[in-house]
Amino acid sequence: MDFDSTLAEAWIRAIAAAVDEERTRLTELDSAIGDGDHGSNLQRGFTAALAALDGLEPAGPGAVLTKTGTTLISKVGGASGPLYGKAFRAIGAALPEPAGPTAVAEALAAGLDAVRALGKAEPGDKTIVDAWTPAVAAFRTAAATGATLPEAAAAAAEAADRGARDTVPLQARKGRASYLGERSIGHQDPGATSTALIFRTLATTTR
Repeated sequence: MDFDSTLAEAWIRAIAAAVDEERTRLTELDSAIGDGDHGSNLQRGFTAALAALDGLEPAGPGAVLTKTGTTLISKVGGASGPLYGKAFRAIGAALPEPAGPTAVAEALAAGLDAVRALGKAEPGDKTIVDAWTPAVAAFRTAAATGATLPEAAAAAAEAADRGARDTVPLQARKGRASYLGERSIGHQDPGATSTALIFRTLATTTR
């Protein structure tokens, strides 16, 4: 299985459905240490992305993800729109067609680089990066050992979920949550949680 335009669009549609389903949880997590709008912002963004993809005849999977990223940047406020928007644009720019596991791994790494460049966050800062970093590492390792796309995506999803859970004991050093200091400890980061959601939908889409 290769990552093509059909799979790229199915991934975005799966993310939108998952965000709809988990909007309340994302909002609750963000209410504890942020502005309380993470779930609603993502729902608005991915709903807009679906509308933007309707009728689009992309030249490849990269075009689907680039369009998604551009839409997120234009439609979503707060930090999540620019961060995820830049990430999807970077993934799209790095994807060939068709893309096998190794190419997808490097595209996802480009997305992580975009997030880190914009947010200036490192692993341990209690952000998106804490889930995205282990996901990319797991995807790369799986691809390097000959895993199929579904197998590599499943490994990445598991790593992202673990990374999100591992933010609970961390003190936030970036973003709105950092203003709380030690009070941010004991809460799962909403951005890391939505990143885990994104990788989980990639795994389910490729199965």
